[in-house]
Amino acid sequence: MKALLSIRGFLAFISVAFINAFVDLGHKIIIQNTLFKSYDGDLQIILTAVINGLILLPFIMLFTPSGFVSDKFPKHRVMQLSAVAAVAITLLITLSYYQGWFITAFALTFVLALQSAFYSPSKYGYIKELVGVDNISEGNGWIQAVTMIAILSGIVVFSLLYETRVAELVAITPELSLTSVAPLGWLLVAGSVIELILAMRLPETRKLDENAQFDWKAYRTGKTLMSNLGLIYRSRTIWLSIIGIGIFWSICQMMLAVFPAFAEDRLGQTNTFVIQGTMAMSGIGIMVGAMLAGRLSSHYINTGLIPLGAAGVTLGLFLLPQLDTMTAQAMAFFLIGVCGSLLNVPLNALVQFHARMEDTGKVLAGNNFIQNLMMLSFLALTAVFAYLSLDAIWLMWFLVILAFAGAVFAITTLPEALIRVLAAILMRRKYNLQVLGFENMPRAGTGVLMLGNHISWLDWAMIQMACPRHIHFVMEKRFMSAGTLSGSCHCIRLCRFLLAVTARR
Repeated sequence: MKALLSIRGFLAFISVAFINAFVDLGHKIIIQNTLFKSYDGDLQIILTAVINGLILLPFIMLFTPSGFVSDKFPKHRVMQLSAVAAVAITLLITLSYYQGWFITAFALTFVLALQSAFYSPSKYGYIKELVGVDNISEGNGWIQAVTMIAILSGIVVFSLLYETRVAELVAITPELSLTSVAPLGWLLVAGSVIELILAMRLPETRKLDENAQFDWKAYRTGKTLMSNLGLIYRSRTIWLSIIGIGIFWSICQMMLAVFPAFAEDRLGQTNTFVIQGTMAMSGIGIMVGAMLAGRLSSHYINTGLIPLGAAGVTLGLFLLPQLDTMTAQAMAFFLIGVCGSLLNVPLNALVQFHARMEDTGKVLAGNNFIQNLMMLSFLALTAVFAYLSLDAIWLMWFLVILAFAGAVFAITTLPEALIRVLAAILMRRKYNLQVLGFENMPRAGTGVLMLGNHISWLDWAMIQMACPRHIHFVMEKRFMSAGTLSGSCHCIRLCRFLLAVTARR
């Protein structure tokens, strides 16, 4: 933790990430609470799905340009220009609040998401450039934790202020709701200005790539899209990691769109602050889980957390529709958040680790494209369910089935990862694992030969705990007991990969 905070620009970077998420969510909360107060039933679910869809759509539309911009231009410069755009957009949002222009404010949600679509690939690509490969898991943990703190803060602050300002209104219309909460727009503007000031303190990590040119013809015909997606599909690890992340966030999108109506119909809850606060427990859980995942992945990628997190998310979703109090629901959301972070932190780190430096922006933009396409599909499904007037409880159980299928897939795809967790639990009673030289491990492709000057029965577990790639452990037959099987290994390169394991005192 101290090592990251000592890196020049890291504190400014996570502060920018915090304010960006806080401002984005603040406007969304105001619009979403306005919908909740003004409409109910199926129409409320449909409009909530639409507002979430407007946030996701730019990430799909701008997948190729945002990836190109992130790879061609220095990432700190892209984030600075995004912060300038945020100031202008929040000023327009504030004007629409004061004028009671609900449709305009609704549409500006899409414009604010356009800014985020360019900002996001640069933000995640900047992590590896700023903190280095050996700190990539901890860096991702910090960003996810800070983002979730921002989301939690945004939900609490804007929901509480919203309820305070509309409390005395008898008949609430969208226009009346916006004019009542108009001063909150200046909070959005102030946040954007502070974000811009902090963004100007971000250090440069690389120069402009003057050779990179955008092929407009290939973009119009879809060739660039297919080429960029090919960068992802060629790496099975990147592809499966993105699918895993996408499923989790798709489940979250559907859950957040359905839960307000579920709480109103099944639990009789109409206070937006209570409902948003209950869902915000998932944000606290994600924050706690992200810090825990970072602590358990110090200087390496702990893929053993992936199946563990998937199983925990399934359990939380299974409990959610069966609980009959808001307090119990909040605890279920907290469990989903913690386990979601245990799943997402190593998956995001794997995507960044396996992406080549020159393709990082395209891969991360592709990550956004696929994830947001999946989330948009789930929101469309939510709207279809609401249009058909199907009970929200069926959607809740659909999420349980989907999460269970994902957990089974994670466990069967990464059986060695689950074994790694069990081995780590057993070994931590006697040993501390310290990983040195993680950045020297080739990402993928060519086989790697790792030689040790000492062989013991614990070596395979220590190495596999530290290495994100599958390991075949080979030992001379005469050192092995009868009946023990030796693995096969096709190794053609030598890697300077150091592992130090010290006994706990």
